Amino acid sequence: MAKTAIAIRHVHFEDLGAFEPVLRDAGYQIRYCDIGLDDPAAVPPDTDLLVVLGAPIGAYEEEKYPFVIDELGIIGQRLAASLPVLGVCLGAQLMARALGARVYPGKSREIGWAPIELTDAARGTPLHHLTELPVLHWHGDTFDLPDGAMRLASTAITPNQAFTFGSAALGLQFHVEVQERGFERWLIGHTLEISTVPDLSISTLRRDASEYAARTAASGARMLRDWLENLSSRQ
Repeated sequence: MAKTAIAIRHVHFEDLGAFEPVLRDAGYQIRYCDIGLDDPAAVPPDTDLLVVLGAPIGAYEEEKYPFVIDELGIIGQRLAASLPVLGVCLGAQLMARALGARVYPGKSREIGWAPIELTDAARGTPLHHLTELPVLHWHGDTFDLPDGAMRLASTAITPNQAFTFGSAALGLQFHVEVQERGFERWLIGHTLEISTVPDLSISTLRRDASEYAARTAASGARMLRDWLENLSSRQ
């Protein structure tokens, strides 16, 4: 019987990217829950894997975006039941909030390609594939490390860049799923935000994506493959 993976997608260009073929190779049937079109509260509780993708909104903005409450409920139920959850950017922030941690604006926006610093604990996890690798950062918010979670990565601006909770939950503040093909959609979709960040330019982001995206996406795919294999070994 095929496994199911539902990806909650908030903006169309922030999709599974390089993660999608890895999931299919691992035997998952993939379905997107597109916020604004689909009801996140209708995500089946028996879904084998929930992936929560990024968006240019805050995990604390439920007054503006009421669907945030539904997402927090679904994520919280899965975390409490030790069911697999993978969060990327906003997805990681929602995981942190669902676990009781504070999510809030960071010191400054962190946008562009740059390495993360792995913790000692991370070197024995699938994140070891990301050692000294430029990843794509695209966030203005950050979060406190949830109680019971293990920090896996940091940057100078953002202490909590990745964490794991239990054996089936992984939160990534950064992006390793992004592929060079399609990255232009990010530059179009985020053009206003880019214009507000000093010393950041579309041409630089495009150039860096051309240099780093293929290698980063390949390493991100290896990371996900290992993580899924670990999930399978525990089930």
